Amino acid sequence: MDQTMLDARIRTEKGKGAARRLRKNNEIPAIFYGPKTEPVMLAVDFPELEHILKEADSENIIFDLQLQTDQGKETRKAMIKDIMLDPVSNRFLHADFYEISMDREISISIPINLLNTPIGVKNGGILQPIRRELTISCLPDNIIQHLEIDVSGLEIGDSLHIRDIELPEGIACSEEAHLTIAVVAAPSISKTSEEEMEEEEIEESAEKTVAEPESETT
Repeated sequence: MDQTMLDARIRTEKGKGAARRLRKNNEIPAIFYGPKTEPVMLAVDFPELEHILKEADSENIIFDLQLQTDQGKETRKAMIKDIMLDPVSNRFLHADFYEISMDREISISIPINLLNTPIGVKNGGILQPIRRELTISCLPDNIIQHLEIDVSGLEIGDSLHIRDIELPEGIACSEEAHLTIAVVAAPSISKTSEEEMEEEEIEESAEKTVAEPESETT
């Protein structure tokens, strides 16, 4: 599997002032950590990180982090754990990088893509996705970007559960087997239809009242 490379340098300054200076220099502050790695503060090139994210097929990006230290460069396997964005400008504010080992399983969330039109939908039902992501565990080399599931065989009233999915070799689901992924629900009566039925009932009641003779009073 091809690996992307990202250059980073270790920084010592911290705080809002230091972060602002980095952003003015077209860099963003970041932190690198892992199970056997003490947190290290970094500065990374903003255009380079932005390019990596735009080229990626999903959020689960594994790359070679090239750390520039006083002793030279060293390479660490890492993945992006989190990106903090400015809520107004949508500009990158901070990044979290997590160290991984290629021979140790990791846990990630992948999107679920439902393929094809269920039989039940063709018969008037409604496909209702319940879960749009699935948490899996696997070795880094076995990561898949998304999970495609064929739902063409679902009838009205059918449900698709995690236990019904056949996962690729080397991948295990970290969630409970009984959880629902999607259902094909029966069509519900629309508001317009309900109003039409109510109007018909009123008209029928009125016609019945007119047709019945009034009782004589004494």
